Amino acid sequence: MSRTEAPPLPEPLRVPVADSHTHLDMQDGTVEEGLARATAVNVTTVIQVGCDVAGSRWAAETAAAHASVYAAVALHPNEAPRIVHGDPDGRSRQGVREAGGTAALHEALAEIDALAALDHVRGVGETGLDHFRTGPEGMAAQEESFRAHIEIAKRHGKALVIHDREAHADVLRVLADAGAPERTVFHCYSGDADMARICADAGYFMSFAGNVTFKNAQPLRDALAVAPTELVLVETDAPFLTPAPYRGRPNAPYLIPVTLRAMAEVKGLDEDTLAAAIADNTARAFDY
Repeated sequence: MSRTEAPPLPEPLRVPVADSHTHLDMQDGTVEEGLARATAVNVTTVIQVGCDVAGSRWAAETAAAHASVYAAVALHPNEAPRIVHGDPDGRSRQGVREAGGTAALHEALAEIDALAALDHVRGVGETGLDHFRTGPEGMAAQEESFRAHIEIAKRHGKALVIHDREAHADVLRVLADAGAPERTVFHCYSGDADMARICADAGYFMSFAGNVTFKNAQPLRDALAVAPTELVLVETDAPFLTPAPYRGRPNAPYLIPVTLRAMAEVKGLDEDTLAAAIADNTARAFDY
């Protein structure tokens, strides 16, 4: 079996659900093909997420062109330091970049703000903090960008979509300090059960991805077990985090049923009950 070969279509869900976080622009094939495969297994809505200005523009255009797609727009937490300090190694998809300083960051944020005003853009994200890829020199730019996205989400009445990588305490601190928007989603939830209780008390949605199926992910399953069903979402984060038994192969929205079935087992719920709850939660979270 080739590591690059797409996994087979799973058994369709009986209740239609949404993929709350995907990157169609990073997946093989056309958007139409990806949406058709998703629809074939009853994944009838996807949230296309931007990570930089160009990707956010593409997300907004794609949502405008497809009734089953909504967009979220943002500068990814790792994008902000690259804008401010430059990207000499060309780690992002734009390649090598010069430092633009805070003026360039503010210019990029103004573009995100304009896109967030569009009706088919239902989220501001993924934004947040990433202590895994960004060193101390980039933290200030990252936090400034995060705070700006919180304000943009509140100004336009959109959901805030959070990327939190090894930064749980700081993300929660900024949300408490700045005042979280009415609808806040922890994308690819990565905290433990204690953090899930904190998120539940604050009314934050927790979106679980394919890594909840990984052998070493017991803390994630423990978090899912205590997360209130009315605050749980499901996502692919495709093409990343493909659920077991297909880990390492390309992910796409049509694999949502694999993750959802594993989640239902953890929650002690039947598949249809969890799917119906998740469908309702996602529509509430993104206001569609």
